[in-house]
Amino acid sequence: MANTSTTAARKPRAKKAAAEHGAGLQTAFQKVREMIVHGRLSPGMWIVEADLAQRLGMSRTPVRGALQWLQREGYVIEHKNVSKSRMIVAPLTLEDASELYAIVGHLEGMAGRHVAQFPKEKRLEMVQQLKTLNAGLKAISRGQSGKAADIFDLDSTFHDTVVMAGAGPRLTALYSAIKPQTERYWRLYASSILNDLYTSVTEHEEIIEAIREGNADRVERAMQANWTNGAERLGKVIELFGERGTW
Repeated sequence: MANTSTTAARKPRAKKAAAEHGAGLQTAFQKVREMIVHGRLSPGMWIVEADLAQRLGMSRTPVRGALQWLQREGYVIEHKNVSKSRMIVAPLTLEDASELYAIVGHLEGMAGRHVAQFPKEKRLEMVQQLKTLNAGLKAISRGQSGKAADIFDLDSTFHDTVVMAGAGPRLTALYSAIKPQTERYWRLYASSILNDLYTSVTEHEEIIEAIREGNADRVERAMQANWTNGAERLGKVIELFGERGTW
């Protein structure tokens, strides 16, 4: 018969080890995803698990788990040849961009529908927040103030304001998993789509007016249209400069 005091002592240690592993996995996932999104791990790059673990100052176990997690979310893919298979950073392709932008547009449209159903006073508060953000983008598009580096932050905050207000926990989790993948395209191709910024500003104005009006259908259409049109604008740039990380 096992010593009950020994068994009891093992349980806290096991729980502590599990908690530490979970924290390490989460940290590894966040760090590697950030490296991918910011281009420090470039599209199509071979991933060497041992090198990545050393670079992060972590053991290979959480890094391996993080890569599996990132594979499920589409940030890395398995590339197979005759002799072996290896993980690579997911390429940036026109097909992938179109799919990602469509998904994010639908998720934002769902959140926007909920926002449109807010009481009028709450909607008008959000309208003022969105107008301020969009005014910053408009000023940049006209060359009046700001700099190109501010565009991503202003645009992301505009969309996140709507989503965080209108999305439930499940929708928020989906959005948080997928939205960062669109940032990869922004960071690589942004300098080539700045001329279209004013068009996006105009699309934002439609979103703002629809929220002010409280028209759920109009908000959903406007949110989706902004991403659909954005995908078309990005597609022209990708066709011009080429996909990244493909063979």
